[in-house]
Amino acid sequence: MPFDRSIKIAPSILSADFANFGAECRAIEAQGADWVHVDVMDGHFVPNITFGPATCAAIRPHIKGVMDVHLMIAPVDPYIEAFAKAGADIITAHVEAGPHIHRTMQAIRGAGAKAGVALNPATPAAAVEYLLDMVDLVCVMTVNPGFGGQKFIHSQVDKVRQLRAMIGDRPIHIEIDGGVDPTTAPLVAAAGADVLVAGSAVFRGGSVSDPAPYGANIRAIRDAAKV
Repeated sequence: MPFDRSIKIAPSILSADFANFGAECRAIEAQGADWVHVDVMDGHFVPNITFGPATCAAIRPHIKGVMDVHLMIAPVDPYIEAFAKAGADIITAHVEAGPHIHRTMQAIRGAGAKAGVALNPATPAAAVEYLLDMVDLVCVMTVNPGFGGQKFIHSQVDKVRQLRAMIGDRPIHIEIDGGVDPTTAPLVAAAGADVLVAGSAVFRGGSVSDPAPYGANIRAIRDAAKV
């Protein structure tokens, strides 16, 4: 995974057709997706249940690029190795999910994946200050984690600016997760984000049998973020 700060669109398969994950992953990549974002939820840390390592392993052969696995689970440490073995290129854990987030980042890197740390809307940027020399990505939640289709929380744009200043020239991605569409994409991109997770805004209007709307949606978000 070579590092660069160009805008990357990472469709969340939380909004895909669950009965056709493999085909959906192939379709969004063919239509211009840079990464494939996998939202893992446990019904405990967040009020929803999605999927686990077996699903990641099943879709991995269908993904040519980056599989970006976002763990909204607690505890998180016992499951890191399983998601790494399932083929995750990036594993992101929440700073709020346990008492020893530094150890969690060590474990992710030790398992051979890139390490990401996520911040809930009420968690300040300062919470990751002492992790910046051991992470590859900071994910800013611009909705409360747990469900797709929520309204973008505008106060998080300032958090992105703070993180961009804190990161400096370190090779760390700033990822935005929640409410990303052509209206909000330019706000976070201007603040310093380079990875935009979008679920319903990408999958809206399309299907495996008619994937062209996926491409149009991806292009609309990317073009808006470049303005």
